[in-house]
Amino acid sequence: MGAGRRPVTVGALHHVELWVPDLDAAMRSWGWLLGELNWTPFQEWPAGRSWRLGPTYLVFEESPALSGRHHDRLSPGLNHLAFHAGPPAAVDRLVDQAPAYGWELLFPDRHPYAGGPDTYAAYLTDPHGYEVELTAHP
Repeated sequence: MGAGRRPVTVGALHHVELWVPDLDAAMRSWGWLLGELNWTPFQEWPAGRSWRLGPTYLVFEESPALSGRHHDRLSPGLNHLAFHAGPPAAVDRLVDQAPAYGWELLFPDRHPYAGGPDTYAAYLTDPHGYEVELTAHP
């Protein structure tokens, strides 16, 4: 193990790869959000980008092998990614800024308790149907 590197926990998430129909649009929405959540740009190639936080990274790729142009979070597969977002005020700030980057608040009638009375969170969806949950901690 190199100097300054921490051991990796066996079973910890290594990376998640999302195929997106429009990389530029995904970088507008996801790039803003991940930057706000302290992720940093990691890799870049013509059809993709990745962002890293600690040993985990997220990949966004506009693959020529895509079979569709929209993600359906209600179909089998990925429903959403959930992120720790800081205190409730940080969640509120992200919700206020998110529409400028293409995100839409889900369940506005139950926000910020759509996950139940003990969970302060925002549920957002991007223009391609991907959902994120931004969970507050006290």
